[in-house]
Amino acid sequence: MKMAVVFGMNQIVSHGFGMFLFAALVPLMRESISLSHWHLAAIGALTQLAYLGGAMLIGLLGHRLGTARLSLMTGTLTTALLFTMSQLENPLFITLVLTCLAASAAISWGTIVEIISRHARAEQRSTYLSAASSGTAWGYGLNGLMILLVVPVLGWQHSWQIAGGMGILVVGMTWYLLNNLKKPLTTTAALPESNIPASRLLATICGERTAMFACLICFLVGFTTMPFSNWLNTYLDQLALPAALGGYTWTTVGITGMVAGVVTGWLADRNGHGVALMVIFSGFALGLLAFVYDPARFALVAGFGYGLMYFPMWGILAGWIGQTYSSTATMQISGICMVTFGLGGTLGNLLAGYLRDTTGTLDAVFLTLAAASVLLVMLALWILSVSPKSRPMQPAV
Repeated sequence: MKMAVVFGMNQIVSHGFGMFLFAALVPLMRESISLSHWHLAAIGALTQLAYLGGAMLIGLLGHRLGTARLSLMTGTLTTALLFTMSQLENPLFITLVLTCLAASAAISWGTIVEIISRHARAEQRSTYLSAASSGTAWGYGLNGLMILLVVPVLGWQHSWQIAGGMGILVVGMTWYLLNNLKKPLTTTAALPESNIPASRLLATICGERTAMFACLICFLVGFTTMPFSNWLNTYLDQLALPAALGGYTWTTVGITGMVAGVVTGWLADRNGHGVALMVIFSGFALGLLAFVYDPARFALVAGFGYGLMYFPMWGILAGWIGQTYSSTATMQISGICMVTFGLGGTLGNLLAGYLRDTTGTLDAVFLTLAAASVLLVMLALWILSVSPKSRPMQPAV
């Protein structure tokens, strides 16, 4: 489990701090830095594009650059940038640093997928991957603690410095772990590496069932989760519900995500990936359907379903891909999955904005998200019907 813990801490630093600490601190930073709404909009757009660019890079070129080296490089870069954020007051430089942090986060997750897929035992792989991916939820929680405990006493700059200090610790732990992983731990890891040539990657995504359905799942997850997170508090305000309800809902998301990684990953290794995907997608769909029926009563249920699905989904899906492809090809396909996730989120937010403008309310938006979540359950049903508990490893080429 040491591997899962170390790479979960990498997720805390790269995603929890690198991607989401700014969003948590920005109301406090704006008190001393002239960050306009245009700056925030530009940061949101550029970090999203940078994340997609990093995901595309790991998908196309990650197998040539070496995942162990990339993991240490992204960890070191993220740590340096976190420290840098504590010293910046120019909005242009802040935007540039946050853009680099987003690209680094995408690359970091790709390296984690490859390393765990190559070194973890097959019967523990999904547990390790989903536990590592849930590190983002722990980052959410630590961000909240820093807002409550650090900022009032020391100021927002020290929050970035504490994040950077944790980055140093994580880089050191990662270096030590990777040194002890030089020899493959599993039989499959000892097989010759098999990667998908960049010229064939798109054909693989479009023509091979596992790769295509993995990308489709990520597209639908992005389509549902990103508009849900962006519009939830606005919808609660539209319904004249207490603002605290949104806070409680996101607290539920974080706590659920902290626990869901290990539990659902263990379920995938023990009972099959189809079962685990069915559980998390069903929980998400039921939460959204209940929320649409009665937002005031079931907001926390929707938060529970969101946390149950979103954080461990990445690890479970990577474990499912790894049953068919080599560790290197799994990393490549996971990179493209992140791209389709971003595209789905972009489309979902554009559609949400359109529905809000044309109907005057957000009711149709959340009804659409609930319907899309049912499609995820249908995909899980298909995976459950065609996937045995274990399948032989097949080379990608």
